[in-house]
Amino acid sequence: MQYRRFGKTELQMPVFSCGGMRYQYKWQDLPLKDIPPDNQENLEATIRKSVELGINHIETARFYGTSEIQLGQILPKFPRDKLIIQTKISPEEDSQIFRANFDKSLSYLNLDYVDLLGLHGINTPELFDASMRSGGCLDEAKKLQKEGKVRFIGFSTHAPTDLIIKTIQTNEFDYINLHWYWIYQNNWEAILEANRHDMGVFIISPSNKGGMLYQSPPKLANLCQPLSPLVFNNLFCLSRPEVHTLSIGAQKPTDFDEHLNTLPLLGQGKELLPPIIHRLENEAKEVLGEEWLNTWQTGLPHHEKTPGNINIPMILWLRNLALVYDLVEYGKMRYNLLGNGGHWFPGQKADKLADFDLTNCLVNSPYKEIIPQLLAEAESLLGGEEVKRLSQS
Repeated sequence: MQYRRFGKTELQMPVFSCGGMRYQYKWQDLPLKDIPPDNQENLEATIRKSVELGINHIETARFYGTSEIQLGQILPKFPRDKLIIQTKISPEEDSQIFRANFDKSLSYLNLDYVDLLGLHGINTPELFDASMRSGGCLDEAKKLQKEGKVRFIGFSTHAPTDLIIKTIQTNEFDYINLHWYWIYQNNWEAILEANRHDMGVFIISPSNKGGMLYQSPPKLANLCQPLSPLVFNNLFCLSRPEVHTLSIGAQKPTDFDEHLNTLPLLGQGKELLPPIIHRLENEAKEVLGEEWLNTWQTGLPHHEKTPGNINIPMILWLRNLALVYDLVEYGKMRYNLLGNGGHWFPGQKADKLADFDLTNCLVNSPYKEIIPQLLAEAESLLGGEEVKRLSQS
């Protein structure tokens, strides 16, 4: 395993972290007696494998169902000072609810303290205010820090980049969890801002939200040769020293195996990445045309200013990925979450397109005449049964 300094925390963070939202039994709290022994055995084997590999950062959250209570059965069996434990608590209007949720987390984890506490999902201006106002959730987190129950405070986010940067610029946080990977590089300026504030940078779900790379289509696999798409994406992220760790959402002990193939290559990014990136970019130009590729986002409206709350930029992005790299199954998974994603994945899909006139909201787009047709094509290509967030499953 290789390690990087995790910003001002001074923690030596492994370049891979063990995310805690995929090996638990259920997405609702349950008593231990209701958790099947084979599920608990698999979780404990996964954690043992993680620690054995040097992946000593174990990350979870209050609303990852049974994750915390199940982790509480295995974490105390390791030397506490050898682990980096992170949990995340969603901001609340009432900071005492935030406090009560943290207390439950710590109790379930069966620990005296966590190394990292993340304010989970500062995704909207309202959640920013609930976190940052006097007497809000950040103030409560700082009280926990003074009590010795939390070492460092950060935040996780699925917000637009400008809100992420605004939150970083408060200079109140030690680290950040955010999305950034090959198919989605919008948040690079936020990562640079986090580095300017000496914050640790944790990349959320690079293999799943980054394209469901554990089941890549043959076309993408071929374009990424001689690497697998998963290893390419890992190397792409970790070739930037500004990035400190990538989450692996392991479901079982063997889920670490392919990621480990990245480690011997970390010094070879300058040689291995450019030809792959060249092929990927050329394919996008060939399929979509260079003009569309460079300008498709111009003048697109925010979903809140679009009739029907249709998330036009997200839908067109998913269409691009499906057409260029055959990421159709990924596109279906994300597209059909629209309408059910709340502030984590906002806006609606285009299944009711005929009910709305998009003329006025598209007035600033150079493609205003064809975008309704492209949205209809995306619905035809990606539409299907609605998908719920995992926490709603």
